[in-house]
Amino acid sequence: MKQLNEYKQNRWYYIFYIICRVLLAYAFLVAGMVKILGERFASGLSPLHPMGAYLEALHHTGYYYTFIGIAQVIAAIFLLIPRTVTLGALLYLPIIVNIWILSFAVRFEGSHVTSPLMVLANLYILMWNYDKWKYILPFGDLTKQVNYKQLKKHDSKFPFIFFTGVLATFILVILYGIYGHEVMPENSLKDCNSQFVGKDHQEAGAAFCECIHTSGNPLDDCLAAYENAKL
Repeated sequence: MKQLNEYKQNRWYYIFYIICRVLLAYAFLVAGMVKILGERFASGLSPLHPMGAYLEALHHTGYYYTFIGIAQVIAAIFLLIPRTVTLGALLYLPIIVNIWILSFAVRFEGSHVTSPLMVLANLYILMWNYDKWKYILPFGDLTKQVNYKQLKKHDSKFPFIFFTGVLATFILVILYGIYGHEVMPENSLKDCNSQFVGKDHQEAGAAFCECIHTSGNPLDDCLAAYENAKL
């Protein structure tokens, strides 16, 4: 705990903490209000797309769809209020982890990069407030001393190692998003076909895109057909 308090005394760690809170809150406020207002999230995405099909079905779940939006807005507001930030981060975590896994499962362009970064930002907020929620863990220090007050003195030394790690993580996530999969469904038929232009198996790639965006088949079936067509 002493070491954690030393980190919290650094001005740059604190600024990064505030940035994470604001950006995460903004993302969920926007996404949550779309659901509360009854609009389909990512409405420009075709229902034939794997993520589009999921969002279309989710949009027709009635008050469950609204409930998700309310939960996102509550988590966002809690993140912005110092006294409730820990509760907000705990509420935020299962929602964003679900979005992360979903984005990876359907290879949703954009979200498969932003969602893991949001998970990491949320974990940073939780670690910052570790002294407030550690008591729910079945191990560790059981002291009841909690530091709720914002530290008045800050160390201005820039933590190069930490922010180099943040930058490296950011780059690695983006690189994985670009090169992590041989094929992506992309968000439109045109974009899907563009990834195969001038490459081997262009015909198999075109069939894959048609399978996704024209026939509306499941992603796994289209990937299996693509692999067979390459043989």
